[in-house]
Amino acid sequence: MSELHTDSILILDFGSQYTQLIARKIREIGVYGEIKPYFTSLEEIKKINPKGLVLSGGPNSVYADGAPHPDAGIFELEIPILGICYGLQLIVQHNGGKVKPAPRREYGRAVLEIVDDRDIFAQIPNGTQVWMSHGDSVTELPVGFSTFAKTGNAPHAAIAHAEKHLYGLQFHPEVAHTELGTQILRNFAINTCGCDGSWTPENFIQKCVQDIREKAGSEHVLCALSGGVDSAVAAALIYKALGEKLHSVFVDTGLMRLNEAKEVTDQFSNFFGSGFTAVDAETRFLNKLSGVDDPEKKRKIIGEEFIRVFEEEAKKLPEVRFLVQGTLYPDVIESVSPTGGPSVTIKSHHNVGGLPEKMHLDLIEPLRELFKDEVRQVGKALGLPDEVLGRHPFPGPGLAVRILGKITRDRIEILQKADAIYIEELRKSGWYDKIWQAFAVLLPVHTVGVMGDQRTYENAVALRAVTSTDGMTADWGKLPYELLGMVSNRIINEVKGINRVVYDISSKPPATIEWE
Repeated sequence: MSELHTDSILILDFGSQYTQLIARKIREIGVYGEIKPYFTSLEEIKKINPKGLVLSGGPNSVYADGAPHPDAGIFELEIPILGICYGLQLIVQHNGGKVKPAPRREYGRAVLEIVDDRDIFAQIPNGTQVWMSHGDSVTELPVGFSTFAKTGNAPHAAIAHAEKHLYGLQFHPEVAHTELGTQILRNFAINTCGCDGSWTPENFIQKCVQDIREKAGSEHVLCALSGGVDSAVAAALIYKALGEKLHSVFVDTGLMRLNEAKEVTDQFSNFFGSGFTAVDAETRFLNKLSGVDDPEKKRKIIGEEFIRVFEEEAKKLPEVRFLVQGTLYPDVIESVSPTGGPSVTIKSHHNVGGLPEKMHLDLIEPLRELFKDEVRQVGKALGLPDEVLGRHPFPGPGLAVRILGKITRDRIEILQKADAIYIEELRKSGWYDKIWQAFAVLLPVHTVGVMGDQRTYENAVALRAVTSTDGMTADWGKLPYELLGMVSNRIINEVKGINRVVYDISSKPPATIEWE
């Protein structure tokens, strides 16, 4: 998709928790922002040929032994460079300035005093609120640099070498707490780097369709369609490019939400016509899961059985050479540690990632350059219905990882009913679209209760709601007490087998969004 990438900004990641936000903010401006680890070679950067570079923040001190440093050749590329926090300090150190521990560390909101309103500070008024997160500060500017802005605790909150187009910000323009951060990034990407803002859903679709046709030619393509946003948009892109050469297969594992299998089948059989196949595999999945309570075993069993079902269905279709996978950009980023070290597996991800190796199919991953919000924008431009695009994320193993302990049909039915009541009340109250994801979890415990003057000893269910932008981090949803009380009352009264409802107020990290 080279035409869309000629106006790109490359972000070198030094381990900041905000790096993905930089790319997302730049893309909101209409410019393609790509993330690479800080140790990316100068040769690779030249091949990417960005119009500007952003050096991200990071947890290290630039003067510490073993601190990460990029290839020094980036400063000879003669393209604008913006350093954020650690990135600012790298620019200062490389050009002969000094960075030392700050007399007072600064975390949180600060007020910016503009000293020079040129370039990246065009249209940024004095007194703008910014977000700081640093323990080091610039004590001596390099030759040729000047201060563009300061705060009460940071005399060099923003610096620049205007002639060389080198800029540094001690604060984070990418976070929401920085009031005009998007405008600062726009000034850099559009005004300073000269990008034209051509990164739009419509242009992405046009070029993606062209690439798919060039890659697939006259071959048939297989897609595992879960009914979620990612697989639905990926399939819609392939369908737009190849029409009836796409064969979408939906496998009903019996672990979907209440009535969801029928809803998915109805929606996508209408959208894709004869190219859509639904497979009822509930019995075989539940038989395989019988007696299993370990979450990792559940995931592996479901992944393996999914492959077997998919293989069987593939044999019934015309010979296919390609498999569609809904890989997103965060999946690509997270496959490479910004520090070059090993990453830790928190849980096995179940998608169709195991299929190509076992089925010898070539991959088509039309969404691998997109964040989740961009996927929804592309889906909207493709004409997918709001009820598909607005659906909360749902794990590949389905309710198997929301039923803690052993899985039975009775326990699935109990959780489906409780979850359906929860989602219904969220929709009625207007809260469904305000949060990233909400669901119920069936706990492997029984609790004592009283119903109609009778002692009960039944299941407890936990409610989970989180706010997030991309699922990488999440905060628990601050749902109104009245709403939670209504949901609890309905679940206990209407779902036989539940006598207690609790609410999960854990954030990610340290918790995960899903319980298993």
